[in-house]
Amino acid sequence: MNDTFEPVVLSFCCNWCSYAGADAAGTAKVQYPKNIHIIRLMCSGMLHPNVVIDALTNGVDGVLVCGCHPGDCHYQEGNIKAENRAEAIELMLEDFGLEPERFRLEWVSASEGPQFARIATEMVDALKEIGPNPYK
Repeated sequence: MNDTFEPVVLSFCCNWCSYAGADAAGTAKVQYPKNIHIIRLMCSGMLHPNVVIDALTNGVDGVLVCGCHPGDCHYQEGNIKAENRAEAIELMLEDFGLEPERFRLEWVSASEGPQFARIATEMVDALKEIGPNPYK
């Protein structure tokens, strides 16, 4: 494990569930790595795969997308759209020679602050194992 490398992770969180979940983690003082930089979206389904690939090919070490649980989307099926886009992103990662661990899609509700913290920690730890983004 690389102890000096600190990965930079962009986390795109839906406004209605995941962003509130990340906020709940902070409010409850459940710690997660400072490496996570949260960007609030109205819906995880609004995130175009090009944004993820652009972030990764410009040197971000990882991208974490968090949305509402299936069936709970404020926009009915935005999270299903995000799931379909995630499949495309995973194929593109392979095309760009990037490890699959650099992208993750997770469902986090507003009440799941500890789960957000766990997922964020797992992702940062996995990225520390594989090392810096080769596009840096």
